[in-house]
Amino acid sequence: MLITIDGPAGAGKTTVSRILAQRLGFRYVDTGALYRGIALAALDANIDCADDNGLETMLKDLAIGFVVRDGITRLILNSQDISDSIRTPEVTMAASTVSARPVVRQYLLTVQHALGSEKKAVFEGRDMGTVVFPGADLKFFMDASVEVRSMRRFNEFKDQNRQSIGEVEADIRRRDKNDSTRTVAPLRVAEDAIVVDATDLTVDQVVETMLKHARQKLSGVFG
Repeated sequence: MLITIDGPAGAGKTTVSRILAQRLGFRYVDTGALYRGIALAALDANIDCADDNGLETMLKDLAIGFVVRDGITRLILNSQDISDSIRTPEVTMAASTVSARPVVRQYLLTVQHALGSEKKAVFEGRDMGTVVFPGADLKFFMDASVEVRSMRRFNEFKDQNRQSIGEVEADIRRRDKNDSTRTVAPLRVAEDAIVVDATDLTVDQVVETMLKHARQKLSGVFG
C-alpha cells in the first residue's frame, strides 16, 4: 500500500508521516526535502531559483536521494549529506520558488516515482495525492490554522531561529499563497483525500486517526 500525506507548511506532516510509517513498518519519504535540496544546490551555485535554463543545466549533473544511516533517513546530494543544511529560512523560501518550476518538478517526478515503485511507503508533500501519486491507496490532507502552524514552525527551529514569531507567520502566509496559487501543481485537497484538521489535536491523536484508516484499508486490501 502507498499512502500520501499532503498539506500546507507547518501543519506537522513530517512528524506525523514519520511516526505513521514507523508504526506501519513502511518507508517514510519527505518529498519536501527533495525540493529543499534542489533549492540549496541552486543557492550554492548562485542560480536564480526562477531561472529554468540555469536550473535545467544544474539538474543534469545532480544526484539526489535518501539513505538510511543508523535508522535515520538522510538526504544526500552529490554524495554530501545535506539533511541539516536545508532547514534554514532562506532555503525554505527558495524551495517554495523552485517547486513551481516545471523543469524541477519533472526531474523530481522521476525520482519520486522510482521511490514509490515498491509501495509500502508514506509520501509527504504538497501534491503527492493530486499529481505524483493520483492512484495512491490512501490519501490524507493534513491542515491546521495559520497561527498554530506558525507557532509549531517557530518552536521546531527555535534553537537556530533568527526570526520572530511574526516573521515566521508572515513566511507561512506567503508560502501558503505561493503554494496554492502557482500554475503548476498547486496545493489542493485531492477529491478522495481524508482531511485531518490538526489545529486542536496532538501528534498522537493525528497518528491514531490515520492508523485507523490505514488498518481499515489494509484489511480491505488483504483481508
